[in-house]
This record gives sequence, C-alpha cells and structure tokens, in this order.
Amino acid sequence: MGADLIRAAHDDLDAGRPRALIAAAVQEGLASAFADACLDAGGPSRVVLSGGCLQNARLAASLRARLEGYGYMVLTHSRVPAGDGGISYGQAAIAAARTG
Repeated sequence: MGADLIRAAHDDLDAGRPRALIAAAVQEGLASAFADACLDAGGPSRVVLSGGCLQNARLAASLRARLEGYGYMVLTHSRVPAGDGGISYGQAAIAAARTG
C-alpha cells in the first residue's frame, strides 16, 4: 500500500495535478490503509487514536469516519495534546507514579 501511494503521488505530480489535491489524496489513502489495518486485525471494537499524525485534521476526521463506518468506537485524547506533548505528559505521569 505505501509504495503504491507514493507512486501515485509521484505520478500525479508529474502529470501536473495540483499539489493540494495530491496531498488530500495521500491523506485519504493513509486513512483508508489505517482503517483497513484495524479491520484486518479484528479484535476489540474500540480504537484509540492519538499521536502526532493525528494533529492533521483531515487525516483524523477521515480515519474516524472510516472506523466508525466499520462499527468501531473511536476514542481520542481530549486533555492531553497529540504528539510529543502527550508522550512527555505520559512519561512524567509514569515517573511520578513510580517515585511515589
């Protein structure tokens, strides 16, 4: 999937397609691949989404919509930022719990 997505973006760029449309297509392709990977993995009906790539509003919205369309309950952060800020917060929380 990844190589196909990159190849398609390259071909679109060579064809003169507008960069904004190429970027949107890549984001939609990623959302599709991520959602399909969850579906293929089976298992729990809940998915937790976080991380730096989900600061991209289009990717996050598309992924959520696809997962909910597959019947998943989608959980996301609400008080802690996605990305490095959330990782740092989690590390600090673990350190605090371990030191008493």
